[in-house]
Amino acid sequence: MEPQAPSAHSRPLAHIAGVRLPALVILGLAWLVLAGCATFHLPPRHTSMESAQTVLPATLVSNFLVIETPVDKHSSYHFIVDTGSSVTLVTPDLVKRFGGSTPANQTPMRVRGANGEVKLLNPVILKRLQLGSARFEGVRALTHDLTDLSNHLGVRIDGVLGFPLFRQTLLTLDYLQSQIIITPYGVPTAQPGVTIPFNNEQNTPLIPIQLGAESLVALVDSGSDAPLSLNTVGLHPTFLSGPKPGVLMATLAGDRIGMTGRLAQPLTIGAYVFENPIVNVTDELSSIGGGLLRNFTVTFDQKRNQVTFFRSNYDPIHSAPARSTGLSFTKIPAYWRVAAVVAGSAADQLGVQPGDLCTRINDEPVAAWPYQRYSELIRTAARVTYTFISGNDEQQVTLPVFDLVP
Repeated sequence: MEPQAPSAHSRPLAHIAGVRLPALVILGLAWLVLAGCATFHLPPRHTSMESAQTVLPATLVSNFLVIETPVDKHSSYHFIVDTGSSVTLVTPDLVKRFGGSTPANQTPMRVRGANGEVKLLNPVILKRLQLGSARFEGVRALTHDLTDLSNHLGVRIDGVLGFPLFRQTLLTLDYLQSQIIITPYGVPTAQPGVTIPFNNEQNTPLIPIQLGAESLVALVDSGSDAPLSLNTVGLHPTFLSGPKPGVLMATLAGDRIGMTGRLAQPLTIGAYVFENPIVNVTDELSSIGGGLLRNFTVTFDQKRNQVTFFRSNYDPIHSAPARSTGLSFTKIPAYWRVAAVVAGSAADQLGVQPGDLCTRINDEPVAAWPYQRYSELIRTAARVTYTFISGNDEQQVTLPVFDLVP
């Protein structure tokens, strides 16, 4: 049976950073446009491609495929594709570069974030948006400053591309080969794997999945860094570990402490099985994020309303423990600010508090620790030394790395 679309209030923001690396704050990407703004769910006025297929090399940053597209010989732009977003977000700088205009008689648009807070963002129609050989004209977007997101990932992000942008194409997120492929309709393609119909009434893909013997609907959300965000209402999950607080879920609309744990039941997506997956417990719509999608090549066909998952085998997929020093951070180049401390952790016992400023990690400036390097440190190290600044004084604190969720 085809899944039912959620109500508008249940649409979550996409999430960044997270359970694989709970020492960093989870940031939010996408917004749900509220009623009365249906025109901004429409595809571009025109999509053209110079070749039968556009292949965009990508870098896997945390659980996000970040694509870089040259603008000229001296500059390029970076984008994240967010299938969980019904709109596209772009920076004011990108609007200036590609040309954009405010729609006639259009006032700022009301959008809702994950915590239910409503904000106003300014609409714009881009004259064009070029991604490799794919050219999108008349792109409806909202302008937003993405500096916090850029600082967090260590890569300047110029746009978050929503699902409707690709309605006139086949969109493939190839996590296995670190690339994004855009294919025009009419070009013969062989899509191996498991194909699942989705509900696209909310301009985002909703599919049926299985948790143990129970069925539920989940959003396929490439704009979320989490593995599975699970709304437990109406379900009966059991946990091998947790759920316990420990990860700061920070969205563009506000922050909250998230609950994370390891399920006793398997998660089934089509014919693929995740044994005892790690999940974030949410009161929003359940969603499959990059923490699980990174195991697949995922192709979205909005003309037929179906998505295909592919990996080379059907062996059960296992989730590694979620490791942490007990700290979550928000980042700017000069320092990292402690956003949350896991209660009862060594960091908590040693008096580290939210708001403390970290300037060095293992005696290197924080600017030397891009996301990928820090992620590897948390994954492999037994302990990490942080240097905190308080007034004119500095203090070093060495913290053990532990399994927040074994």
